[in-house]
Amino acid sequence: MSLTIDEYLQNIGRFVDEPFGKQLRKQFADRRGSSELAVLQSPSGDEYRQLVRLVGIMTPQEKADAGRLTDEQVRKLAADAKMDPALAAIFFNGFALESRKEK
Repeated sequence: MSLTIDEYLQNIGRFVDEPFGKQLRKQFADRRGSSELAVLQSPSGDEYRQLVRLVGIMTPQEKADAGRLTDEQVRKLAADAKMDPALAAIFFNGFALESRKEK
């Protein structure tokens, strides 16, 4: 059975604001204090809420095609969810990679 975008979001949610994850993200933060590459391993509460909002506004067809969305579709979804487009792109790319592992 294929991984769904809802299942992927739930998996990411297991480590929201996890103390070790926060420590790791701080260690690898750039000069602005961000560490985007670790967002899928240990998202902050705010990042996770943005992702929940993003998945919540997706249509059934967008959810079914989540691993194949275009950059334009991702930007539009991020704008509609009023969230950081980079976070949305990281999320969908992570989902696409994870989905390919299962095959």
